[in-house]
Amino acid sequence: GRFHSRSYESWPSRRRLDGAPDPEVNSKKIQEPSPPRMDDAEANILASLGRVRLCDLAAADGLPSDGYKMCVSALMQSLAQYSAAVVELPPADGALLRSGLDSARLFFHQRGYGSGEAGGGGGGGGSGDAREWCKTSGYYADPQMWLEMYDFRPGITPVEPNGVAELPPSGLPDMFSVLGKVSREVLDAISFSLNLRSSTFTELLDNIPLRSQEVSSSVLSACCHSRPSMEGAQQHSVASQDDEQLLMFSDQENQIDKTLLTLVKSDRSGLYIKDLQGRWILVDGDLGPLDIVVYPGLALYRETAGYVNPAVHKTEVGNLQECMFGRCSLVFKLMPRSVARLSGEEMRAAGHGVDAQFQVPILVNDFMQTEHSANQLFPKNNEPSPHVEQEASYNFVMKRKKEGRKTKALPPSKRLRLEAQRVLKERVQDIADKKGIKLRFCSLRDCESHIKSLDRPCENIRTEIGWPPGVPFVHPHDLPNKAKLMFLEAYEPGWTASQQDLESRSL
Repeated sequence: GRFHSRSYESWPSRRRLDGAPDPEVNSKKIQEPSPPRMDDAEANILASLGRVRLCDLAAADGLPSDGYKMCVSALMQSLAQYSAAVVELPPADGALLRSGLDSARLFFHQRGYGSGEAGGGGGGGGSGDAREWCKTSGYYADPQMWLEMYDFRPGITPVEPNGVAELPPSGLPDMFSVLGKVSREVLDAISFSLNLRSSTFTELLDNIPLRSQEVSSSVLSACCHSRPSMEGAQQHSVASQDDEQLLMFSDQENQIDKTLLTLVKSDRSGLYIKDLQGRWILVDGDLGPLDIVVYPGLALYRETAGYVNPAVHKTEVGNLQECMFGRCSLVFKLMPRSVARLSGEEMRAAGHGVDAQFQVPILVNDFMQTEHSANQLFPKNNEPSPHVEQEASYNFVMKRKKEGRKTKALPPSKRLRLEAQRVLKERVQDIADKKGIKLRFCSLRDCESHIKSLDRPCENIRTEIGWPPGVPFVHPHDLPNKAKLMFLEAYEPGWTASQQDLESRSL
C-alpha cells in the first residue's frame, strides 16, 4: 500500500545528526518509569501510531483515489485511538528540519541565560497574558518548566532589550512554510473524513501569503528542554546517574494546546500523549529521519463539535544529565485567526449531530482567553468506574438466577427496545470505535424526510458502520418496532428466528 502503519520497532535504530548511533535509543527503546516517581505504569507502552506519507495526503481534483481514502482512514484511526499520528515528509523537507534542529541546538548552546529574560524576552513571548497569544515572538525562558523557546512569527521582528534585532536560529522562514503546508494538508484530510466542504477551514486560517501589515496567527517555536547551562540546572541532580530509568516531567502535566494542529520534530524522545484508554503513550520513541508527529488541539475540537479530540500531552525533562544541549525540538502550531469564529455550523450542514455546547459561536480571541482543563473536557474518559467489578458480579448472579427459574416474558416492544440497545452497545459502537467514528444520530423526523434522497447528510457515516438501508439513522431506542427488527437483523442475522426458537422452548 501507499501508506503504512507499523510499530516503531520495525524502524532502523535512530542515529544522531553526526551519523553516530544514539546510545540511548539502541540500549533501550523506552525508559520505564520509576514507580515512586510516576503513577502511570503504562507510560512504557510503544504506540503503533498511524503513519502516512505527505505525498499520499495531497488532495487532487475529481474523485478521490483508493490510496487517498485509505491514507485518510489510517490518519483518522490513529487520531481517534492515540490523538496523534506520524507524517513522513519528502527527503528535502526532512533534511531542512534536521538542519533546523542543528541550528536551534547551536542557538541555545551559545546563548547565555539570565533571570531577567525569564518569561519576558522577545516581544512579550512569555508574558503569560492570554491577550498576547497572537503576538509572541523572539526568545524567552521558563525556569519552572526548564524550557527555553524562540518563537518565529511572520510579521513581527523581535528585538533584544537593548533595542537590537535578535539573531534567530537559521532556516525558520523556510521551515515555517514547509510545516504550514503539511498542517493544511492534514486539515484537508480531516475535513474529507468528516464529509465537510474542502474550504471549511479556510476562513479560520491566515492568508497565503500574508497581506501587508498582517501578523501570522500560527507560530514556529524552536524549543530546548533541560539545557544544563540554564540557571537552576542544579535541580537536574535529582535524576542521579545511579537511576538511569528515572523519568521526570514538567510541572504542567495534562497540557492541551489551543491550536487547530500541532506538529513536532525533536532530536530526542520524550513526548507523551494520552490514548483513548487514558494511558500515557510515548509517541516519538523511534521516529524515522523524515517523520514528524502531528496532534490536534482544542480549536479543532471546538470547530468539529467534539468529533476530533484534542491531545493531552506532557514532556519528559529528566535523563538529560549527560547531554550538554538538552532536548531540542521544532514545534509548529497552526492557529486560527483571532477575528475568526469557532462554531459547529459546517458540521451541522454535513449532517452531523452537534451538542448544545458547540452550537453557540465563539470568537477565537475570546476562546483563547478562556480556561480549559483536561478534567473538565474528559471527566470520565480516563478513570474506570469503581463499580465495574461489583456490576459484573451482580449481573452474573442475576443471570444464574434467571437461568434457574422461569420468569414472566417481557412484552415484545420492551424486549425489542432492550435488544436494540444491546446490539448498539456490543456491535455498532465497536465498529464505530475501531474506525474512529463518533455516533451522532439524526432526529427521527429529519431522517425520515431525507432517508430516500441521494445526498442525505448521514450517508457517509451510514456506509462506514454498515447501517441497514431503509432504517432511519436515529438511536435504536427511538426506532419504530419494524425498523428495530430490520436493525437487529442487519447486525445479528437470524435474530428473529433465534427469538422464535427461545419462545417455543419456554412453552
